[in-house]
Amino acid sequence: MKKRFFFGLIIVVLFVAAPWDSKSAFAGYVVAWGNNTYGQCNAPTVNGFIAVAGGGYHSLALKSNGLVAAWGNNAYGQCNSPAGNGFASVAGGGYHSLALKSDGSLVAWGNNTYGQCSVPASNNFVAVAGGGYHSLALKSDGSVAAWGNNTYGQCNVPVGNNFVAIAGGWYHSLALKSDGSTVTWGWNQYDQRNISAGNNFAAIAWGWFHNLALKSDGSLAAWGWNKYDQCKVPAGNDFIAVAAGGEHSLALRSNGSTLVWNNNIYEQCDVPVGNNFAAISDGWKRGLALIREPAVLLLLGFGAALLIKRG
Repeated sequence: MKKRFFFGLIIVVLFVAAPWDSKSAFAGYVVAWGNNTYGQCNAPTVNGFIAVAGGGYHSLALKSNGLVAAWGNNAYGQCNSPAGNGFASVAGGGYHSLALKSDGSLVAWGNNTYGQCSVPASNNFVAVAGGGYHSLALKSDGSVAAWGNNTYGQCNVPVGNNFVAIAGGWYHSLALKSDGSTVTWGWNQYDQRNISAGNNFAAIAWGWFHNLALKSDGSLAAWGWNKYDQCKVPAGNDFIAVAAGGEHSLALRSNGSTLVWNNNIYEQCDVPVGNNFAAISDGWKRGLALIREPAVLLLLGFGAALLIKRG
């Protein structure tokens, strides 16, 4: 009998029976808290969602059947979701929204003052992100595209095709490389581009003027605007996901609980009690989360070894 080892990132998601959605055992419902001036926290009361994303004052969610829902400030039509159910992921910008279709093409709607909704005509995209007035997309070849407001060079993407994740700040952008290092470009008023050197990062998130990153050991790092201590990350190495708002930060723990820290003027740090969170996102002065019930068990291993037996 031969044994073969596979090294890499292993994510195992185990669910107890999920009776709410017969089409997807991974679906759940959305919760939101914090500033609700425009109804951006009035999440749909139905379940069946698989992803969430926050814009400036609006929110988005993706259903398991590929439909996009949006709510909150709609001054620029950023909540007028496109028809159809061929969408694979969603992202929110300051006053615009984006979605990646299952065929690898992009759709954007809302404020287009700077061309941030004028998406490239292609179907080789695998991820999308929104900035304040600009947009980014990751291509299947590992390169990054950006368009929209470029006043501070936030659309001047670095050369290369070794990128695996992207995020857009209000006036800056960042990307994660395949070697675990990060690169940022654009506005640097609050040193949001001045990350410490290293290549031990596994995920990234943007706040309007600060950045948050998850390290491969499960700990957190943050840099940039820190007026409200939003960059003073909590200790621990049991984190599995991150999200950053305008003046606060969020992290999801391996036990399914969510931790939020600092400026709490709109109660954006008063996260609902529980340990059944499956995904998190953020917007200006609020938080968003996807809750899966019954209980969810998330096991995240970096550099783990998977033993496969072959007869």
